[in-house]
Amino acid sequence: MERFASESEALAHTLAGVLAEKLERKSNFFKENCVRNTCYVRMNRYPPCPKPSEVYGLMPHTDSDFLTILYQDQVGGLQLIKDNRWVAVKPNPRALIINIGDLFQAWSNGMYKSVEHRVMTNPTVERFSTAYFLCPSYDAVIECSGDCPSYRNFSFREFRQQVQDDVKKLGYKVGLPRFSNHLY
Repeated sequence: MERFASESEALAHTLAGVLAEKLERKSNFFKENCVRNTCYVRMNRYPPCPKPSEVYGLMPHTDSDFLTILYQDQVGGLQLIKDNRWVAVKPNPRALIINIGDLFQAWSNGMYKSVEHRVMTNPTVERFSTAYFLCPSYDAVIECSGDCPSYRNFSFREFRQQVQDDVKKLGYKVGLPRFSNHLY
């Protein structure tokens, strides 16, 4: 697990740096702001479910970080939204899945999009996955790039607190729309 974490950390910083350079932003932002005590690894276990069409393994959501690196087993169940339809992500034992998170969407002013995804249960086989989440320090300020920013500046602490408050009050995550500079 330690090896997965350290190699995922290095990969996440490399990918984030490349994406930042494509935006002509400072690539060292992630090295300076994404610290080990806010980045984390999560192991997920999804037990078999006799009624998979009625129970999610994980509700539809976007990730509340910069980048997520995911390894999934061969059972499958991960789906993402593409062209307003849920599409299964076929497991590949030699591949990692990289998700752009909400913070990267805001930081890039929407150039990169956070991917909505969910996990469906399997009726007979349990499923496992391991994810690494690249997160900034709680006081790091997420500043939207560009002349016409889509999102106001906010700290990771403020974002996390708003997500937690929304889940408690509404039962679901609202996420980035709470920080939008535009009225819909």
